[in-house]
Amino acid sequence: MTAKSSHRALALLAGALLAAPVAAGPEEDRAAFQQYFETRFPAIATEDFINGAYALDPVGRENWEAIEEFPPYETALSKGEEMWNTPFANGQGYADCFPDGPAIAGRYPHWDRERGMVITLPLALNDCRAANDEPPLKYKKGPIADLVAYIAFASRGQITAVEIPEDDPRALAAYEQGRQFYFARRGQLNFACSHCHMGNSGTTLRTEILSPAYGHTTHFPVYRSKWGEMGTLHRRFSGCNEQVRAKAFPAQGEEYRNLEFFMTYMNNGLPLNGPGARK
Repeated sequence: MTAKSSHRALALLAGALLAAPVAAGPEEDRAAFQQYFETRFPAIATEDFINGAYALDPVGRENWEAIEEFPPYETALSKGEEMWNTPFANGQGYADCFPDGPAIAGRYPHWDRERGMVITLPLALNDCRAANDEPPLKYKKGPIADLVAYIAFASRGQITAVEIPEDDPRALAAYEQGRQFYFARRGQLNFACSHCHMGNSGTTLRTEILSPAYGHTTHFPVYRSKWGEMGTLHRRFSGCNEQVRAKAFPAQGEEYRNLEFFMTYMNNGLPLNGPGARK
């Protein structure tokens, strides 16, 4: 492919994904989404997209790999493991809710046909607590992030494989709501998620490289230097909304669960590599 035809193909993909108000269908969306990034960044191996901006920044990657030798999320892993192995007051524990655990991150998010909603891992963990008369954990940071970090670490290497049941229109509606959220402008800055992490991915905002959306869900929860602690994916969603001067939605509310459903489906085929460390 010539440089001219490559640029034209990229422009066509961008137009289809960024401008089209109607989805062709989840699988068509996913193929176009992944092709967009593989065309935009032809030098990046597909599996390297799980490393976010560090797939694009050799200097940043070198520093990040050095940090990963003694990762700042080690304490979270220890705390999460202790939580997993500590019985509830009634003698039951997380292992009773998730007998195949703790390597279960690859099962989430998924569509729950009986409840008619997207179930994420943090939501499932709080469902387990509720079933055992334990108080819920807050969804953005703290114990929930530690517990999810431990589960994510145990699940490393599992392949993202979100399914959207074709025989349940509610599942497709949830996916479509997540898709529309991703491409909708919001806030005083009038930005969509896609403006930063698709159309401008790989460019620099102040001193930071905007990471590609392809791979975004694989490495959560993350320890961010900016936070000085672990945080969940929905904490990051909230922060992004606030950065464009929009009001954030509740963590684990329908808006963010459907957004996670869409984004994770776009990453089908990529291995999980959480928890992560980011600036």
